[in-house]
Amino acid sequence: MQFGVFTVGDVTVDPTTGREPTEHERIKAMVAIALKAEEVGLDVFATGEHHNPPFVPSSPTTMLGYVAARTERLLLSTATTLITTNDPVKIAEDYAMLQHLSGGRVDLMMGRGNTGPVYPWFGKDIRAGIPLAIENYDLLHRLWREDVVDWKGKYRTPLQSFTSTPRPLDGVPPFVWHGSIRSPEIAEQAAYYGDGFFANHIFWPKEHTQRMIALYRQRYAHYGHGSADQAIVGLGGQVFMRRNSQDAVREFRPYFDNAPVYGHGPSLEEFTRETPLTVGSPQQVIDRTLGFREYVGDYQRQLFLMDHAGLPLKTVLEQLDLLGEEVVPVLRKEFAALRPAHVPEAPTHASLVAAAGGGTDSTVHAVDDVTGKAPEGATR
Repeated sequence: MQFGVFTVGDVTVDPTTGREPTEHERIKAMVAIALKAEEVGLDVFATGEHHNPPFVPSSPTTMLGYVAARTERLLLSTATTLITTNDPVKIAEDYAMLQHLSGGRVDLMMGRGNTGPVYPWFGKDIRAGIPLAIENYDLLHRLWREDVVDWKGKYRTPLQSFTSTPRPLDGVPPFVWHGSIRSPEIAEQAAYYGDGFFANHIFWPKEHTQRMIALYRQRYAHYGHGSADQAIVGLGGQVFMRRNSQDAVREFRPYFDNAPVYGHGPSLEEFTRETPLTVGSPQQVIDRTLGFREYVGDYQRQLFLMDHAGLPLKTVLEQLDLLGEEVVPVLRKEFAALRPAHVPEAPTHASLVAAAGGGTDSTVHAVDDVTGKAPEGATR
């Protein structure tokens, strides 16, 4: 099982000091968090994509390329790649390039984002959000798997005899997760292609997450990718820790109360009771996280949001120390002991290359649109 952190890159006033970091400070802090994640033994660092204040990560591949050059084993991902407003051709090129530069240490999460005005900024209509996600990903999927693409759709100009470059490393595209909070259509899309489904699992009660993942698992099996419990699932989560739970609650409360996303609404106690937000001791985080398996089944990736709401970098790095030293080692052991042998681990570049036959030929063959499987004997 993979453990890591994701960031949305918000620039938020620290309510305890009244100070707002500069964009430059926030960007450098995100890099520091990524480097710390590798240092403490986490597996994944993921960044969001936003094109509006108060967020800074408008160019995920730039950020991840820089982090790739400064790390050795950390898997680099996105917490959202905007499949609706980005050109699929540019996504195909950018992430294949990042895949080569990082030695295969990259995957990405497709999403529609949470900011409505981004659609007209990029010449799109938010009312077509779901159709855009479906059409654009269909094209991206083909661009990574076919040498020459002829394509015509509704939302961009046609392609004739087009080859996306560079080709995916070892002929194997980056693994794709489809992220969603509330859209069953996206769970269906992930299942159709045999891709991963990432439930943000932050703002909603567990029953909602349970229903979304159950739908994805059912449809994953329907499309012939494996049994329902073999579907590839990821979860988000929010935690704030101190060794003493009362200290954690006292320290985090002003950040929660003033957070742009959930501040001035339900109390901290109500929110932690009704959502996966956990504020307390490392043991409380361990117990709560292990409990996720009870309603989503065995899953492959757990990412934590830890740098939001104006928390200073020093505090976030302290949180990562606790996560890496006291929480994740226990979670690894416990989840591994519970996972049945037939349930797969999270895909990596190495495992995908091995599944494709272990070749290094970059030739890419067409795959079946429903199963996502290459012809027998072909390299994907």
